[in-house]
Amino acid sequence: MATILIIDDDDAFREGLVETIQDLGHTTLEARSGEAALEHLRERCAPDCVFLDFRLPGADGLAVLESLRGIAGLQHVPVVMLTAHATSDNTIGAMRLGAFEHLTKPVGRDEIAVLLARMLAAHPDAPVAATPAFADETPSREPQLLGVSDAMRDVQKRLGRAAGTHSTVLITGETGTGKEVAAHVLHRASARAGGPFVAVNCAAIPDDLLESELFGHGKGAFTGAHAERRGRFEEAHGGTLFLDEVGDMPLAMQAKLLRVLQERQVTPLGTNRPVAVDVRVVAATHRDLPAMVAAGTFRQDLLYRLNVIPLHLPPLRERVADILPLAEHFLATLAASPDAAHKRLSADAQRMLVTFCWPGNVRELANAMERASALAPGALLTREDFAFLFNTTASPNDAIPASLAELPLNDALAQLERALIVRALALTDGNRAEAARRLGISRQSLYTRLANLGMAGSDS
Repeated sequence: MATILIIDDDDAFREGLVETIQDLGHTTLEARSGEAALEHLRERCAPDCVFLDFRLPGADGLAVLESLRGIAGLQHVPVVMLTAHATSDNTIGAMRLGAFEHLTKPVGRDEIAVLLARMLAAHPDAPVAATPAFADETPSREPQLLGVSDAMRDVQKRLGRAAGTHSTVLITGETGTGKEVAAHVLHRASARAGGPFVAVNCAAIPDDLLESELFGHGKGAFTGAHAERRGRFEEAHGGTLFLDEVGDMPLAMQAKLLRVLQERQVTPLGTNRPVAVDVRVVAATHRDLPAMVAAGTFRQDLLYRLNVIPLHLPPLRERVADILPLAEHFLATLAASPDAAHKRLSADAQRMLVTFCWPGNVRELANAMERASALAPGALLTREDFAFLFNTTASPNDAIPASLAELPLNDALAQLERALIVRALALTDGNRAEAARRLGISRQSLYTRLANLGMAGSDS
């Protein structure tokens, strides 16, 4: 049972609202003006939530809401603004001051019941399941490759070994898995950490400008080349050059990149002056390069040169143990901003996040945390605050991740089967009998599938 304060000078409406809320099992307090309500609040314990009319004698509802937010202990009490005539100004003003909801009178019983349930669930004192976080990680403004799952521990180990060498590294993984973050971490952990880190997105630069971007050009090399310019290879001398989306590089440019990797020198466009470069190349792609080699769209000899140390970043759906710690990490990062309130995840939101497939991976998770934190009316994020993740207007084709759509059917089915099994095992803490039940198959069938997928020795 909660205590709800109703501030409204319309006696008939206020009494009707009091009756409805009491019928729903809650205790009510009443005030006919903002001044009376504020005096009451300063003398007594804070209510669990407030219904506040916009038009009041004396100070209007927005002024009362602003005053209420300045009283210790009342900053996070959920407030519903009520008005007979909603306008853009009073709606925006109410939400800017942190109102939980803005309703137009009259308000039905069912709407009040649903709203009260949402407000009370979002109260800062509402119980919430504990979530593991990266408490042992050293705080840093630099990109971090965070993860506690076995899959990410393997990535971290391989990255650490690669950092002790000067070999070329090829980072693969779906869009949003953190390939550039991994490249930054690799650079910082290597002997080249004191040198520059230069990133180039090969897919974002027009084909006819990519050679100049990478190798530089001399004065007059082409129309508009009014001065000599160093390329990205020269800029990265003594450090690391990160070639993102290398799978989108045109074939002609692939041949020139191969030559640079072999000879460790570049020749700026429009010159005959070779320049020696000491650069560690880290390349990344979300594409299936072996399949592109078979199709004739990527050079096999370049793949050999790039793929000296392979580093694959697993999709978020295959590292379920990382989802909640990452979500809490993103919320904590957002709360560090000036004037930002710290938001937490309710138990139902946690369950939803863990079972969502995350086609956009870590990038999508970070975006979802920021969006929900910015728009949620309460301090506790509930499942409803993440409703935007389930877009019912999307076509069936949109539901297929691009990484699967590009694969042969058998490979795509194997990837999907592996992901579903990994998730089921994670949700059941490795209990194979329970995982089989969730998947709708027999335990023996699960054992057979695990063996076929090379997962027989693992619970995750």
